[in-house]
Amino acid sequence: MLNLETPALALAPMDGITDAPMRALQGSLGAFTYAVSEFIRVSNEPIPLKVFRREVPELWHGARTLTGLPVHVQLLGGDPERMALSAARACKAGATVIDINFGCPAPTVNKHDGGASLLRSPCRVRDVVAAVRTAVPRDIPVSAKLRLGWDSIETIHETAAMAAEGGASWLTIHARTRVQGYAPPVYWPSIGEVRSALSLPVVANGDIWTFEDFLRCRDETGCIHFMIGRGALANPALPHQIARELGLAAGPVFRTDWAVLFGKLVEFIGDGGEKGPQRTLCQLKQWMKIAHHYGEFPDFDLVKQSQSLDELFRGLSEASKERSRAIA
Repeated sequence: MLNLETPALALAPMDGITDAPMRALQGSLGAFTYAVSEFIRVSNEPIPLKVFRREVPELWHGARTLTGLPVHVQLLGGDPERMALSAARACKAGATVIDINFGCPAPTVNKHDGGASLLRSPCRVRDVVAAVRTAVPRDIPVSAKLRLGWDSIETIHETAAMAAEGGASWLTIHARTRVQGYAPPVYWPSIGEVRSALSLPVVANGDIWTFEDFLRCRDETGCIHFMIGRGALANPALPHQIARELGLAAGPVFRTDWAVLFGKLVEFIGDGGEKGPQRTLCQLKQWMKIAHHYGEFPDFDLVKQSQSLDELFRGLSEASKERSRAIA
């Protein structure tokens, strides 16, 4: 449960990337306060209990990763009754927090009455939140993930007020509109305006790529709660820098060792026993691509054509040796 006085750092949900093994890895690194699951889509029928435990296996372990990181279950959908029934089943499956996705900008999702499409009707946001809030036990927080609006940043004020009226325990706000997608700029001051207007915690999200970005976001929003996703994968040291600044972590400065991190992820994937080597290789390449384009992963061009995990790790090892020889 977030509160107004205690800082928090959340791992953002990224479809196909921040799955259970990645959440376990991030939990082992010790910077995040909690993670949010990839969204579970509620369409024509309420979600069966078994699906929650399949999609969010942490529900078998008290809604925590095997490394101890709390995981919140995220639902996406526009029908209040089906969302409410699904949320109640999620709680029976073991969910300790329900998050509602009103922010996904994907056209396929939006065409089927989900994600950011509801931002065009703020009253519907209230109705979905209220239905879920009524359906789950009072000790289970219900949070809402929003964008600033569909095509205007001004609508966030009404939408946030409606989510709060529906009973949201806190809001997470991505500082863009749906029309923007992930294109610049971000409008962090708008998050600050919502935080000042409402008496509930607000989590700032969007384009925190560097520690300097975090400091500017904090200054412009006044928030003490933050969510990062791609930035954490591009620069694995970033969550630790932020956590130390927020007073959430101590100890030595985190040093990024890509081969060690990739190896740990492979171990966590192996523990699940559900992914073959090629799917694991694809997931590693996804991570490497993000780190190459948005961070400082130096070896992408050397290993991107790897056809096996062994080949990839041999390439990383050779590249590390070459750098060591160059320094010597």
